[in-house]
Amino acid sequence: MDFEDSAEEAAYRDQVRTWLAEHAPQHQTPEGRSLPEQDYMALARRWQACKADAGHVGIMWPKAVGGQGGTPIQHIIFHQEEEHYRLPNVPFQVGIGMCLPTLFTHGGPGVAERYVAPAVRGEEIWCQLFSEPAAGSDLAGVRARAVRDGEDWLVNGQKIWTSYAHESDYGIVLLRTDPSQPKHKGLTMFYLDMRSPGVEVRPIKTLLGDAEFNEVFLTDVRIPDSQRLGGIGEGWKVSLTTLMFERLAVGGRPAQSPDARALVRLAGSLHDGELGNSPSVDALARFYVADEGMALTRMRSTTAVSRGQVPGPEAAIGKLVMAKTLQDMSAYALELLEDAGLSDREDSPARMFKFWYLWSAGLRIAGGTDEVLRNIIAERVLGLPPEDRPDRNTPFNQIGKA
Repeated sequence: MDFEDSAEEAAYRDQVRTWLAEHAPQHQTPEGRSLPEQDYMALARRWQACKADAGHVGIMWPKAVGGQGGTPIQHIIFHQEEEHYRLPNVPFQVGIGMCLPTLFTHGGPGVAERYVAPAVRGEEIWCQLFSEPAAGSDLAGVRARAVRDGEDWLVNGQKIWTSYAHESDYGIVLLRTDPSQPKHKGLTMFYLDMRSPGVEVRPIKTLLGDAEFNEVFLTDVRIPDSQRLGGIGEGWKVSLTTLMFERLAVGGRPAQSPDARALVRLAGSLHDGELGNSPSVDALARFYVADEGMALTRMRSTTAVSRGQVPGPEAAIGKLVMAKTLQDMSAYALELLEDAGLSDREDSPARMFKFWYLWSAGLRIAGGTDEVLRNIIAERVLGLPPEDRPDRNTPFNQIGKA
């Protein structure tokens, strides 16, 4: 494992730090409070355009499709340094990180030329229509249907938990095109205009009071066959491209989330800086060890990318441990604060820890539940026998029938 940048990586990191120090502060969100969505989106678009003009978007994409032709480690370095600022990146993370790479990898002629540049500059937003009410952790179980109708496909079904669908112009969508095939083989990927007739987006208000997630209902939506990504029945293979690019986002805990050091500072402030033999010490030590373990695991993945490798299924370890640790740390902080943990004042530490306690609950589901990640680690990292999957080779329309 390498703990230091190479000479070339260090030079690139210095360049990124200098650029961010000049441009990031004026694009930060206010500390301790949220912006109205319209103001947040305006700020997000300005920051996205600023990055694009400087060549800091699509860093590792090929130049032929509108990228910078850089390396995956440069992509990682930029985002590591960007995380030191409170920047409005969320609306573009799915589109830039997953949708656009899938689009230019599997799309037909002219697709990259039409869609990459506007997305890179934040002029168009993309979403990912994967999860359904009956197909979350088991993505291959999607039921939303696409039936061929001449040069079009007629689409009906429902998607859920679609981030920023209410702000999106386009989306990639995984659909079942042949229910007579086993569930992994009867899928096809498309992209669609989110303003198409028959597309209805219903925001879902969360415990945090926001509506970043959405339900999307598709009723007789027409998608031209020219908007198919990959071959008919190859949707599962295409979706693996999406997940591969997601894996290359080797970061760690969400930007601005508290770590063990923040918890130590909080505990110290409640004990006048003297923890002594307080019961807090054992818990703080456990959180500190978990934090350091996650940092070293991320370093292993970063080292692999630096050497030209692609992070493998072991990347699931970081997400599994990080989400639970973040939730546990936030819960413990609120316990330490006792009655003060109920405060909603903007200058109260309780406000931050309450936010991350609620937010981390969703993180333990998004991108693979804890249970799914444990299966991945058991089967693909530790080499344990896989679970019995009797429906794997069964035609999808026969699953569940006696």
